[in-house]
Amino acid sequence: MSPRLHARRLRILVFASAFNSLTQRITLELAALGHDTAVALALDTGAELRAAVRRHDPELIVCPMLTSVVPQDVWTTRTCLIVHPGPPGDRGPSSLDWALGAGLRQWGVTVLQAVGEMDAGDIWAAEPFDIPELPGGISKSDVYRNELSDAASRAVERAVRRFAAGDFRPRPAPPGVARPYYRQEARRIDWTGDSTATASRALRIADSSPGVLDSIGGRRYFLFGGQPEEGPLLPGRHRPGAFLATRGGAVCRATADGAVWITSARPRRLRGGPPTAKAPAADALAGQLRGVPELPAPHVPLPSGTSGSRLTWSTVRYEEQGPVGLLRFSFPGGAMSTGDCRRLLAGYRYALDRPTRVLLLGASRDVFSHGIHLGAIEAAADPARESWANINAMDDVVEAVLNTRDRITVAALGGNAAAGGLMLALAADEVWVRDGAVLNPHYRLMGLYGSEYWTSTLPRRVGPDAAERLTGEALPLIATQALRLGLIDRVLGCAPQRFTEEAAALGQELAGSADWPRRLAAKRRAREHADAQRPLAWYRSEELAHMYRNFYAPDEPYHELRRAFLHKTPPPTTPERLRRVHPTVAA
Repeated sequence: MSPRLHARRLRILVFASAFNSLTQRITLELAALGHDTAVALALDTGAELRAAVRRHDPELIVCPMLTSVVPQDVWTTRTCLIVHPGPPGDRGPSSLDWALGAGLRQWGVTVLQAVGEMDAGDIWAAEPFDIPELPGGISKSDVYRNELSDAASRAVERAVRRFAAGDFRPRPAPPGVARPYYRQEARRIDWTGDSTATASRALRIADSSPGVLDSIGGRRYFLFGGQPEEGPLLPGRHRPGAFLATRGGAVCRATADGAVWITSARPRRLRGGPPTAKAPAADALAGQLRGVPELPAPHVPLPSGTSGSRLTWSTVRYEEQGPVGLLRFSFPGGAMSTGDCRRLLAGYRYALDRPTRVLLLGASRDVFSHGIHLGAIEAAADPARESWANINAMDDVVEAVLNTRDRITVAALGGNAAAGGLMLALAADEVWVRDGAVLNPHYRLMGLYGSEYWTSTLPRRVGPDAAERLTGEALPLIATQALRLGLIDRVLGCAPQRFTEEAAALGQELAGSADWPRRLAAKRRAREHADAQRPLAWYRSEELAHMYRNFYAPDEPYHELRRAFLHKTPPPTTPERLRRVHPTVAA
């Protein structure tokens, strides 16, 4: 969204079914444009929205992500703009699913006015976007958080500017037929007859919700993933549907002509039973994997200038481009289990053995990291013990980055980051973020004090007062706001598909800079000075003392909050912290 302020300041209410990344981005961008912005969540039949309307008296209501209808008494008295994830004329609740299912290469976002008929109102703005072709395919959540989010940002900014001007007349929506909900019947995989391409597409369209429902060993599971396996894993032919191997928490399953990786799974809730949570597939399906071998993660460096080897599942890959190393990692949903952290640490140590000047961490499109894996923790026999193991494994990775003294490290965030995942990024010497990413530098909403050395790195970047405010208020930041605060060092205004290339090019400039020796020497002196004042071990010990209590004390809310998050339990009312987002907060 354009950083320039709008000519007329509006009172805008953002109404959404969830405060997800798109809702967060639109809310903060509207506030950054100078508008007096508040949020109301669609938690009931309309009482929450009506109360917010009375409280905020909005001139305009913007709905970035809405799965329910706006009450008639609201849309007939206020202008309500709906962000629909489809081009003009498209209607229905599963637009992006149908587009990806049809293999379309271009789609769009439409901002239309709420009326009695769903998705049939007048159009205030529309923005097309390309659906990229990635090796092995692209997932729905990836498109939603990137290309669709960028298009929605542009379309909302244009629509709000037109409304503020007061002289724009929206055009009628073209005739359209509402497509039905994309049900499990359309997602079903026939493991005996479907090809790898078909199975992969079905899984990717269902990511991250609702998953592909399947019956395994007499139990029903929702499956997620979709990375094709290009090469033979084991000698010989395999029965379609058989489980072939595991790697990094994922499970490889044979198709009619190859194999595909299932990264996560969630048991279907039994009637009368407790709700279930998504977990690494190897954990969720452990009872079905007797005798299935575990494959090591590939850490072999790739030839200079290449972007990958054969298609296979790997959360961590190392690539080298002359003096620049790219330790690229991507974890489903950004969640890092204990095993994920250990694999990332192994990859990091491998990268440190290479003769590079600059090491880029992440450097992939989409989510950087959201910290510890709450789903894996929930699925563990002892969630408190697994929480403790997971946070210590995260700390080990961050400590390794902080103690790197022979090269410049850069965290390259192609997408969103939160909690311990963002603190991992702050351990690097520089943090580069793609414009459009949403950052959440806090832990409080999960009932956690936090670790990953944040009590050292966050105040060092933004100062102690701002660090206390960011962690206490628990509000998100957009990239431009984080840059002004000093939380990050650079914003890359590029398309999601170009992020790796742009980051690598900047890494080359940094590695070839005549200033590189001076910067490296200054980095070493700064680390030595900081350690003399207060060693890293002190920060870790203090943080983990708080975290131990969070995990083990009976009066701590962490376990209840984790379950509510995983099971998508809505809050009883819109949180107070969201009820007013002042323009100065997002500036």
